[in-house]
Amino acid sequence: MMRLQKYLARAGHGGRRKCEQLILDGRVSVNGDTITEMGVRVDAGRDVVRLDGEVVNLPADDVIIALNKPEGCYTTMRDESGRSCVADLLPMDVHPSLYHIGRLDRDTTGIILFTTDGELGNELLHPSRHVDKEYIAQVRGVPTEGELDQLRRGVRIEMGERVLDCAPAEVDALKKLPNRYRKQDSCLAPGMPGTSFVRVVIHEGMKHQVKLMLGAIGHPVVHLHRTTFGPISCEALKQGEWRYVDPAELHA
Repeated sequence: MMRLQKYLARAGHGGRRKCEQLILDGRVSVNGDTITEMGVRVDAGRDVVRLDGEVVNLPADDVIIALNKPEGCYTTMRDESGRSCVADLLPMDVHPSLYHIGRLDRDTTGIILFTTDGELGNELLHPSRHVDKEYIAQVRGVPTEGELDQLRRGVRIEMGERVLDCAPAEVDALKKLPNRYRKQDSCLAPGMPGTSFVRVVIHEGMKHQVKLMLGAIGHPVVHLHRTTFGPISCEALKQGEWRYVDPAELHA
């Protein structure tokens, strides 16, 4: 037996909160009865769960996929306007319940993970897990050590009514782009006049966080590439290519 929201998450319908909202919205039924409150438990072998009238089945085996997201591609599993999105690059015919673990901006390249297990995705994104994400940012100008120290201590960014408190980050200015990053297929552009590179490691995942952090110290991001998500990297993957991830890799 498992909680209904966990069942939906494992079937790839989003993280726990999204699945709870599906239930509260009256879109889920169990054995013909519409469920609108938390606390219901289901037996995957006996109960029939439906979402918007369609039967929800658990995948035989959950999968994890790593994609090197290309520039100009939206992090969404479908786009009503027909714009390029990550689902176009993935084996959706084989794994129709794949869902992205977090997001990357349209103009950001690099590693993004997908899974059919929404519960796993929710777990990896939770700040309490402290899963490190490494980025290489190409910025305007050359940050000083004093400016970078602001990010190392943690920075508060005020944007009107919105306040973003960023935890201390691991930050290093790069005199030149190391070969290990040059080998990764990315949006980074070595040799662009008036720019430099900064390595940033964070364990949070707030919207536009790295761009906002670097903008707050006066160095707007020109290009951004995520090199790792935890121990998983996009090394050897060209933009738009993907591979399966062994679950053991997440604990390497």
